[in-house]
Amino acid sequence: MVKNQEKKVKHGGIYKESDFFKFVSLWIAGFFLFTMIPMGYSLYTSFTSWDGLRRPVWTGLVNYEKAFLKDPMFIKSILITLKYTIYAVPVNMVIALLLAVLLNRRMPGRDVFRAIFYLPAVISGVAMYIAWQFIFDRASFMNYSIAKLFRSAPGWITDPKWSMTSLVLINAFTSGSSMLIILAALQGVSTDYYEVAELDGARPWQRFLYITLPLITPTLFYVLIMQLIAALQIFTQPYILTKGGPMNSIYTYGLHLYNQAFRYKYFGYASCLSWILFLLMMGITIFLFKTSKLWVFYCEEVD
Repeated sequence: MVKNQEKKVKHGGIYKESDFFKFVSLWIAGFFLFTMIPMGYSLYTSFTSWDGLRRPVWTGLVNYEKAFLKDPMFIKSILITLKYTIYAVPVNMVIALLLAVLLNRRMPGRDVFRAIFYLPAVISGVAMYIAWQFIFDRASFMNYSIAKLFRSAPGWITDPKWSMTSLVLINAFTSGSSMLIILAALQGVSTDYYEVAELDGARPWQRFLYITLPLITPTLFYVLIMQLIAALQIFTQPYILTKGGPMNSIYTYGLHLYNQAFRYKYFGYASCLSWILFLLMMGITIFLFKTSKLWVFYCEEVD
């Protein structure tokens, strides 16, 4: 009965089912034209020898054999990327969570602080990383102040021992976008839970640990997935700062892929590397979804 009414009425706010496809047709066309077709072609070229100019020549699994058996920088770049991911993602999420909790309280200038902490997410990445080059320079005010306090300042982007720390610090500086998402989740938590817990004598840390955290775990899970994907694809920061140096200490997988494609013109091999990265990200994401049942709690309707 309802379906028949929907088919008869069109100009009264209810549309036919075919109208849905009309609305999304442009998106579907763009998705296939700019995403699915390029992905399919890159999968094909990953099995070829291709310099980007001449026609690809089918070589089978040669590129994949080269990656796992003949390319020493392949494994090294993966390990560096995983190391960065292990350090950067938890630091970013912890800072974002702390900022969100603080800025969720009523305090003077709260909106101003929200804008300030979110601002780095709006600034152009290249411009910001060039600015970080000056900040990490030995003659910068920051290093001058550190040298005055501790007699010497670290070589942030010139010392292999500190280069990874520099990347993690930069990533922590851009935690404003994660903060905003978590802040929205915090504001969606009903105050009734806190009022009941307070009447029962629960302390602030107990209310946070047993009420706030469980209720925002779906949002934390989403932020974790997004942060992991971004960390595994890291390219701009090490490229702008040192192009992977010193001593290839921050030579990430994204840099290796870029060099193979645009520096050495091995586009077929670069396509192979991109698909290996895609499979790695997909595997980690599937693992997180499988294990999310242990710590992610969704509000379910109880009949």
